[in-house]
Parts: sequence; structure tokens; C-alpha cells
Amino acid sequence: MTANIDGILPILHTPFDHKDEIDSESLQREIDWAFEQGSNGVCSAMVSEILRLTSEERVELNRLIVEMTNGRGSVVASVGAESKKQAVYFAKTAVDDGCSAIMAIPPISTALPMPALEDYFSTLADAVPVPLIVQDASSYVGSSIPTNFYVHLLDKYDPHKILFKPEGAPIGPNISDLRDASGGNARMLDGSGGMLLIDAFRRGVVGTMPGIDLLDGIAAMWHALKNNEDEKAYRIYFPICAIVALQLQAGLDGFLAIEKYILVKRGLFTSDRRREPNSWILDPETQREVDRLLAMLTDELAAL
Repeated sequence: MTANIDGILPILHTPFDHKDEIDSESLQREIDWAFEQGSNGVCSAMVSEILRLTSEERVELNRLIVEMTNGRGSVVASVGAESKKQAVYFAKTAVDDGCSAIMAIPPISTALPMPALEDYFSTLADAVPVPLIVQDASSYVGSSIPTNFYVHLLDKYDPHKILFKPEGAPIGPNISDLRDASGGNARMLDGSGGMLLIDAFRRGVVGTMPGIDLLDGIAAMWHALKNNEDEKAYRIYFPICAIVALQLQAGLDGFLAIEKYILVKRGLFTSDRRREPNSWILDPETQREVDRLLAMLTDELAAL
């Protein structure tokens, strides 16, 4: 376990071309931009649309990310699945292809009892020699994971083998609860898209895993927090928070639609195509509000 999983670790979007295939040129631009913003690594996860990819595409996406990262930082592969056999397959393939760590949500088709949940995550942890990030994405998919389960898993392994990305509501109190219950040993990552980053930072997270669309702002906010520059952090935070609030209105599809729109606007993607079906499409009025807020963020960053 050589990877140090902390700092700025954005979740990559999966770009698609007009044939609905992975657009490798846009993916390369996205990854290059991530490291230009000071990222410590890159990840695949829910906003990578992994649940909408074929098994072959999931494997290929992680392989491409490792290849295009080219040693510039850690690569975290999302491997959660509906069975242990699937999850272990994705985990071993990702590690064989060079990923530095794996991340997994529980199965989403059923709420598992604690023994089955422990078996699922322990099997994953034992299957590969790299760190495992246990992700509770229950704010938008899957079931919540209780604090006592986290602590039990941490006691079974260690803080460098098992990390946590708690995204179940209420996120801030849940972070503090796990911090205190683990005696400060739990290593946690913020996953709020930046909306709760200031609060999460003060509660002790070791890193942030935002979507990549607002990464320039989130990186600046992270460094301001590390330097105790609260006023600067809040100035950057307000337009980011407002954009994420718009994304939250439509759940995962809200994040996907607005984030891919911004990536096209930034010139990183040639298309905002998502895998269908989708529950929400970006409407003109929301688009205009996103444009106004993104301009505010750009102006704020230019003034730093």
C-alpha cells in the first residue's frame, strides 16, 4: 500500500462521442486539466456514470485513466457492484492496470444486514493490496452505512487500508460522529461537490473528491483553508455553493447535466452527452443561472 490518498482528488466525468462511445481525446484533456489545477490524483465514481457503463467499459475507463495520468498522481477506481464476484473482478482488474486505490458503494438493489455488509467490504479489502475507500453515497444512491460499522471495519484493518467517503445526510455531523467514535483515526474524504467543503474541512477530512467541473475554484478553496485564509475561502465558496445547489435539485442527473454543460463551456468536452435514460435535462433558465454563477467564480479567482 504505497499510495497516499489525500488532498484534491476529483471525480472524472466520462465523455461520450456522437456514437455514444468513450471519447478518449476529451478524457485526456480532462485529466491534463485536473493536474494543471494541482490535483493529487483522479478518480472514477458515480458522476463518471459507472453504473451506466458496460463491464468492459468500466475496465477500459480505469485503464485509460491510469495510462493518461502517466504517474502524475494517484488513480482511484470505483468498483462497487451488486455482487462480491463483480466487485472483486473490477477491483483486481483496476489494480492490475495500475490503480492506486479502490472505492466502493454497497450494492444498491437491497439494503444489506450488517454481517453481509461486512462480508462484502472485507472481501474487497482482502482481494487487493491497495487502500479501500468505503463510500456512503446514500444522499443520491444506495443505502446509508452506520458509524459503528465504519469503526468496526477500521478496527479490523487500519486507517491506511480503510478510508471513508461519508455522503449520507447529515454529512457534517456524520463526519464528526465517525471522527469521534474512531478516536480521530478515521481518514475521511469530502464528497459534497464543494458545497460542504468548508464545514467538512473543519471537521477533519484529509481530502476532497469533487466533480471536476469547478475544480479550479475548489482547489483554490482547499488551499485557502489549508493556509487559514477563511475570508478568501468564503469568497470562492459562495458561487460554488450556489451552482451545486442547482445541481442538487435533480439528484445524480442534475450533477451530470450541469457538470457536463460546464465542461463543454470550458472547452474540455466536445459534447455534454450522457448515457440514457436521464431523469432531467438542463433547461434554459437554469443554464442562464449557471452561466451567471460561473462568471462570478471566474471573476473571483482572477482577483485572487
